[in-house]
Amino acid sequence: MNNLIDISVVIVNYNVKYFLEQCILSVQSASKGLSVEIIVVDNNSTDGSCEMLQQKYADLKLILNKENTGFSKANNQGVAIAKGAYVLILNPDTVIAEDTLSLILGFAKSKQNLGILGVKLIDGSGNFLPESKRGIPTPKVSFNKLFGFSSKQAGKYYATNLNQNETGEVAILVGAFMLLKKAIYLEVEGFDEAYFMYGEDIDLSYKVLKKGYKNYYYANTQVIHYKGESTKKDIKYLRHFHGAMKIFYRKHFKLNPIYDFVMGIGIELWFFMKFLNFVRQKESNRQIDKILYLGEDKQVVDYLNENYTLINNDLAADFTQIKSTIKSNKVEGVVLDNNTISNKKIIQTLEALKNENTVFKIRPKSTNFLIGSNCAVKRGKVEILD
Repeated sequence: MNNLIDISVVIVNYNVKYFLEQCILSVQSASKGLSVEIIVVDNNSTDGSCEMLQQKYADLKLILNKENTGFSKANNQGVAIAKGAYVLILNPDTVIAEDTLSLILGFAKSKQNLGILGVKLIDGSGNFLPESKRGIPTPKVSFNKLFGFSSKQAGKYYATNLNQNETGEVAILVGAFMLLKKAIYLEVEGFDEAYFMYGEDIDLSYKVLKKGYKNYYYANTQVIHYKGESTKKDIKYLRHFHGAMKIFYRKHFKLNPIYDFVMGIGIELWFFMKFLNFVRQKESNRQIDKILYLGEDKQVVDYLNENYTLINNDLAADFTQIKSTIKSNKVEGVVLDNNTISNKKIIQTLEALKNENTVFKIRPKSTNFLIGSNCAVKRGKVEILD
């Protein structure tokens, strides 16, 4: 009997209600012509996420955890009930293009020995995220990256043998977006639940490789990953990441006592430097006075009031003219309306305008809010349209 579902999309949510809704809407738009099920595993959110899902998206599958079980266990819960031949592990702070699912499914089916498939990720400012494709973080590679002794080894860490627009084999993919057959996920026993969060994607990628499968980075579709939303970046986050690094090395590499000691010092140094960076980070109080609105909704125009430049939809496709408008009007923020502009075009616009020093907001289709995040450390802000 053939499996009737092409892809099961598993999303683990924790207190990111508005980003989750934007993500779900983008998945729905990308599901046309395919059989797709959406499974949300909620880790005891208190922000109204579950109520929103039950009221507006009753057709998706929802698992309600009574505590925050962590990323690994929650994903394993979702995959356990998935009916699809393929599962897509997807962060709630992502936006996919309308053709993303059909493209990745076609590519996956073309590879006989596919393990995990990842894609090109950009952040909320349009910048490429290098963790989209990585090499195996062996002790040597990680040591050189931690201490900055070798750019060649750092290149191995981020798989710079492939440029960001080149599809090819890589070793490690990021848990924000991972497509693989459910059968393979189960074969390697899914995410290791010893990892509460962070490191589990490296571990899963490595386990799949050791089974003889090939992992691929696919550059022909771009996905927004806001990055600062899935988990609050604070000292608790650092401790989770810090612990995950130790688990991975102890599990997969046998180190001699001296090397183990030096790596331990490196991890502690990394922890300290990151901690200082978080302490120094300040919430942006930048006042956005000049806004370029790419859309045609009166509700948005009224909300933005006088601080906007309204242009017509035809111009939204011309990046040269948009850049010219930004420069000539000293625009500080750009609002893109998904009611009139596709997610694919929105993603392309963020990438094209990444050097224009503007803040981006998106109005998801059929919603009453603007959303965006231009910082990987601090959470983005949601603006409710009155």
